[in-house]
Amino acid sequence: MPQMNKGGKFIFGKSIIRPDGNVQLPAQAIEEYDITKEGKVYLLTGSKVTGGFCITRKGLLLPSKLGHFLHDVPQLLNYTSKAGEFIKYKGRFYSWIVISKTGQINLTREMLALLSIKSGMQLLSIRSSDIAFTMGAKGPLLEKAKIYKGVIYLY
Repeated sequence: MPQMNKGGKFIFGKSIIRPDGNVQLPAQAIEEYDITKEGKVYLLTGSKVTGGFCITRKGLLLPSKLGHFLHDVPQLLNYTSKAGEFIKYKGRFYSWIVISKTGQINLTREMLALLSIKSGMQLLSIRSSDIAFTMGAKGPLLEKAKIYKGVIYLY
């Protein structure tokens, strides 16, 4: 998937939140981040502008500059908190959930509510950094995607 405009953010595709809470992540994001490698992923609340959530895994997050928070919140580091339970840390919410080998995650009603998203919504998958990608729910990038003349794959 190309950038929507020169110098802009790279878009992997769009994912629909199914009625049962399942979300299929875009194939290119799955491959680039090797996101299914550990069978579990971390979800972090998104920015105020883009909303939604960011996705990463322990192998990418732990050695990064942001990885220190896992040591501060050992129930996330060791996956001892309940899957899908969000824990607040320094203004953001963090959780872990299981990811299928095909790159599918399931969001519960409680998770959807905390993330201010709902069944039927389309999330725009955006390359954020080398450790995480964003599943954006609102904002200027989503508005640009609506009028983009190129192909944005739907998952």
